[in-house]
Amino acid sequence: MNSTRLKKLRAAGWKVGDTKDFLKLSDEEAMLVEFKLALATALKEARVKRRISQADLAQRLGSSQSRVAKIEAGDASVSLDLIVKALFATGATRQELRRAFSVTEKIAA
Repeated sequence: MNSTRLKKLRAAGWKVGDTKDFLKLSDEEAMLVEFKLALATALKEARVKRRISQADLAQRLGSSQSRVAKIEAGDASVSLDLIVKALFATGATRQELRRAFSVTEKIAA
């Protein structure tokens, strides 16, 4: 949001913040959310790049297509280990994994 719009909103009495403020997340909680979302995005990119359907990935994981959709959407019920397991199941390279991890390093800085 640009600074002019922020000034107008504040002048009108609106409180402006981000998701972290709204949900009252600690820095660590916010970084965890960003980390999970970065991994979920990396998973979808790896799956699409290899032309694997969600149903095919689900079969590789011994899960359901709807669970894969939840993983890719960054659903809070999905564990980090399931996201990483799904990344491995797509055949993601170490470079792709490093790229996903590097996104979180930028956030933490």
